[in-house]
Amino acid sequence: MNVDLIFKIAAIGILVSVLNQVLTRSGREEQATMTTLAGLVVVLMMVVREISALFDLVKDLFGL
Repeated sequence: MNVDLIFKIAAIGILVSVLNQVLTRSGREEQATMTTLAGLVVVLMMVVREISALFDLVKDLFGL
């Protein structure tokens, strides 16, 4: 696992947090919620890809 992945997730979190605050303050709560959900989906896709790579590595290691 790279440290770059942690920095990418942190950057996405900061960006989503700022966008959420800006949209909430301007009265667009629905769009703020959708932005938060989109950020969550992006991060989950990144994590699932890394978990898949981990499972492939374990499978190759044990010859399954």
